[in-house]
Amino acid sequence: MLLMFKVKNCMSFKDEVILDLRATSYKQHPSHVVYVDKDVALLKTTALYGANASGKSNLIFAMYFFEQYIFSQFINKKENVDLEHLGGNKLKLEPFLLSDSQDDVSEFDIIFYHNGKKIQYGFEFSPEEVKNEWYYINDKMVYEREGTNVNFGKDYQNQLSAYKKIPSERLYIAVLEYFLDDDAKEEILWDFIEFFADEYNIFSEIWLESTVKRVAGMYGISKRLLDDDQYRSKVQRYLQMIDVGIKGLDVQTELVINQKTGEEKKKKVLHTVHNVFDDKGNITGEKYFSLEQESTGTLRFLLYIQRIVDMLERGGVFIVDEFSARLHPLLTKLIVDIFQSSENKDSQLIFTTHDISLLNFKQFRRDEIVFVDKNERGESTLYSLSDLKVREDATFNKDYLQGKYGAIPVLDYDALLGGDENAEN
Repeated sequence: MLLMFKVKNCMSFKDEVILDLRATSYKQHPSHVVYVDKDVALLKTTALYGANASGKSNLIFAMYFFEQYIFSQFINKKENVDLEHLGGNKLKLEPFLLSDSQDDVSEFDIIFYHNGKKIQYGFEFSPEEVKNEWYYINDKMVYEREGTNVNFGKDYQNQLSAYKKIPSERLYIAVLEYFLDDDAKEEILWDFIEFFADEYNIFSEIWLESTVKRVAGMYGISKRLLDDDQYRSKVQRYLQMIDVGIKGLDVQTELVINQKTGEEKKKKVLHTVHNVFDDKGNITGEKYFSLEQESTGTLRFLLYIQRIVDMLERGGVFIVDEFSARLHPLLTKLIVDIFQSSENKDSQLIFTTHDISLLNFKQFRRDEIVFVDKNERGESTLYSLSDLKVREDATFNKDYLQGKYGAIPVLDYDALLGGDENAEN
């Protein structure tokens, strides 16, 4: 589970901002909190609100870039590393540009819990080199790196001291991934790698729409959905619950022709099942639809719910940009409710949205609502509703629209209408 993500000098974030998932001492909605140890409680859900261009998507992209930058340097690539999107290993990240004292050094840091361990990892880098890097397990230093010099924690000195040579442009954690033997890698790196491989799931609106379209072509359908009847039954129940006319899911083996080679190959294909009715509304049969025949909103829900069912079983962090796009507000609420329920033991949902129907004290604690705001200098900041003096039973959505919390668009109606002269006419 994620405790904290920090970024500095990245796109609209000039100064350090921290997305903190630690719960406050509020007593409301106790099912929304998970205790990872006796002193640390983490939030299951975090909703990010803010005006257009405030920096919400920039924060999600920073979380995505952080993961991709790390694993693009690994020899054994993580399956979902999108090197094409990031330009291969020559990754480029735009620092904050609206300052006359520009700095090209960006910083990232993360703290999470996995398999009973608390892990912290971060680095500072420029387009040319890694400046600093640090890695801690259970608050004990594994290593700290400054330039090409690295120091080791006493518990890891013997295992790591042989690997002191670091190319200035490479992360030291990628050097260890390449050189460590299997036993050392399992002790030092495996929990780190497994967290990102299995639990860190980001859906950014930058590429989500194309991903949804690919679901119709089966690329977004998990192998488990095709092979595991019990798992498919769980996903099917959620699709039935949202009342989009889907009676069930059916897997058939079909001959698929490779458009380039003309080669035929047997492949499992997912279909949705719909009832057929007569003129009186009686069910007379059923019809199988290809995914291309379903709406974009239905495909997006299918894309989400597969991952959510997985995470409810094994834990994970679901991070989504523009979460409410193409989904009815009640479907968005359904997914939020799933994560906030007492049945969810160790999964988290972090999402950006403009859906203020969710912005109320019955849905969220005050520490679950985070605002992203941008000042007149173009600098984005983060603050939560719990940072403000707000009553627990306040009308969050009404007060937000009235500007009491900030992070809303400032509209110049006079300029829009052509000034007072046009308004009088």
